[in-house]
Amino acid sequence: MSADPNATIVKAPAATTTKRRRPPNIFALNIITIFLGIGLWWAISLTGLQIPSPPAVIASAIDLAQRGILLEDVIASLRRVLTGFLLGSALAIPVGFLMGWYGWARGLLEPWVQFFRTIPPLAIIPLAIVLMGIGEQPKIFVIFLAAFLACVISTFQGVVQVDRTLINAARVLGAKDGTIFVSVVIPASTPFILVGMRVGLGAAWATVVAAELIAAQQGLGYRMQQAQIYYDLPTIFVGILVIGIFGLLMDRTLLIIESKLTAWQERR
Repeated sequence: MSADPNATIVKAPAATTTKRRRPPNIFALNIITIFLGIGLWWAISLTGLQIPSPPAVIASAIDLAQRGILLEDVIASLRRVLTGFLLGSALAIPVGFLMGWYGWARGLLEPWVQFFRTIPPLAIIPLAIVLMGIGEQPKIFVIFLAAFLACVISTFQGVVQVDRTLINAARVLGAKDGTIFVSVVIPASTPFILVGMRVGLGAAWATVVAAELIAAQQGLGYRMQQAQIYYDLPTIFVGILVIGIFGLLMDRTLLIIESKLTAWQERR
């Protein structure tokens, strides 16, 4: 049988191979950038600027640790940060849910939240000291306020930005408000809550240092203030590094919690 001269020959598409780009090794990059940062810091200290070198800071840290001062300061600051941060976050989450879910709660609470959010927590410190004295209460209160304001706004935005299609679909299937809130709103808002907690954690550390600069007998901020009086730059750097290290570790802990709680989400 002869072939049709008008027939069109269709060629099969050539097999294409797509190479999946390997994700970067984040941990290795973290280690590299840490060593690069230390090297840059060491190089700057050798230029004649009044910046202590890494060995001088390490020696100061060892001296403070051997005298027990560093541990006492770390414990005092950590206790204040964790207490204020946990109390602030624990109150911010239900308040944020109320503001986002109920219109009446938003109308009553949002003006006050926005009002106090524009006032730096550091500006509240003098008033807190006058009203509460110079003990632990004013320090924890201003940390609580900083963490609360950061977390409540994020929680509120998380509830407001829940996809209405999901809520309407749940209603069509017969779900009540309580079921919708637990099964739809809370899971969808979780990433926003954890972002707010991370921001609140940074605000808590910044606030505790400022509070300890004004009225404290122990703490990293207090130790840095005393070192500033005597122009003890290595001790100041020790305080900065310890705060940064603990802040980074606590932030990474929240990231791990976020990855566990939001494993259902699609990630890029």
